Amino acid sequence: MLTFNGNSIQHCDRLPRRNFMQIGGLALGGLTLADLLRYEAQAKDIDKPSKKKAVILLYLAGGPSHIDMYDLKPDAPAEIRGEFKPIKTNIAGFDVGEHLPMHTTAMHQMSVVRSAYHTNAGHGMGSQWMLTGWQPTIEVNDNIFPSTGSIVAKMKGPNEPGLPAYVTLPNKTPFSKAAYLGAECNPFTPDSDPNQDGFQVRNLKLPGRVPQERLDRRRNLLGQLDQVRRDIDTKGDIVGIDKFYRDAMEMVTSDTAQKAFNLKAEDPKLRDKYGRHDLGQSCLLARRLVEAGVTFVTVQTGGGWDTHGDNFNQLKNSLLPKYDRALTTLVADLHDRGLDKDVLVISYGEFGRTPRINPQAGRDHWPGAMSVVFSGGGLQMGQVIGATNDKAEYPTEKPYTPGCVLATMYHALGIDYKHAFYDHARRPMQILNEGKPIAELV
Repeated sequence: MLTFNGNSIQHCDRLPRRNFMQIGGLALGGLTLADLLRYEAQAKDIDKPSKKKAVILLYLAGGPSHIDMYDLKPDAPAEIRGEFKPIKTNIAGFDVGEHLPMHTTAMHQMSVVRSAYHTNAGHGMGSQWMLTGWQPTIEVNDNIFPSTGSIVAKMKGPNEPGLPAYVTLPNKTPFSKAAYLGAECNPFTPDSDPNQDGFQVRNLKLPGRVPQERLDRRRNLLGQLDQVRRDIDTKGDIVGIDKFYRDAMEMVTSDTAQKAFNLKAEDPKLRDKYGRHDLGQSCLLARRLVEAGVTFVTVQTGGGWDTHGDNFNQLKNSLLPKYDRALTTLVADLHDRGLDKDVLVISYGEFGRTPRINPQAGRDHWPGAMSVVFSGGGLQMGQVIGATNDKAEYPTEKPYTPGCVLATMYHALGIDYKHAFYDHARRPMQILNEGKPIAELV
């Protein structure tokens, strides 16, 4: 069976319709009966955009240091500005850190929002907020709210049959599950490093001991049992499980997915250009997947960004060179293939890092300011949006919340971010409960 699930990683912290008809004019959470019925009708009739839009999210888990990457403060005291010097880019007046040299000629194909922020400094709660758009109230290691990828899978499905709608690379990633949207909206993951010579997508092929004829018999038997199973289903769970198995079987019995995941088909020179490391090869694989018809890909790899100690050596010797090469090559590759208008690339973590350097030469958690990179997707590129104060502590111009970041992404995909689903308690839950698309980008 294929693997459609998510998991957590370690950081330093750790009512059916007839029931609605019976409640008459009773309101729920300030919503009238008319509101509830309208949301239920919306949930049954999702408007799927016709254009084959897609998203690649580079999730920099741990929290990247915005003040050392996109929001340098060279005039601040040494304990704030740190070791890195700014270097000019091809956007007038916009500098990046000196260990992002490939960015200097690529910024016209990107836009950076330097004024994103939220208010939670915990890895789990910050990640859940940035990956779902909803602020959690407790620290957990699993989804309370559906991940953005699961929302996209529910609203759009795959852009081509025989492929999953939602993939996480290279392994299971935190807060990537579907929560109340059901198993069919969980991500597919290869659980294998694409930089390894023996890279294989786990369970994408039939085991040798299971001939095609036997699989066909199993498929027919499942079809015969469908009606019986649905008759005893009281919560709608079986519908999701059915789709899960149908999608899995379609992937196994066709070669569409196998071709999309076949990195050996790529020119070795292009693979070198992305970088022969897990982040570079995952970004290349993500490009192959969206080009083939996957709608949403999350890439989380390349090392930990939780730089409480030795921040500057970790960044300059490992994290930034990998990231610089992988991101800029991905952006250029999408442009070269004419995919930049349809594929949106986003890069961010769960928060930024403290402006003040700690005694361990590191920077700690800082949700008060962070930078978010956008590229493509039909948005307006070549911009630097928003600003922070002289210590990169908080926004002073155009502050944007996680809801604004994700509303911009949904806008690029043609998804109504106010659309409502129902959670397990049959309460209508909008995709986002705050925020709107960033005006400068759309």
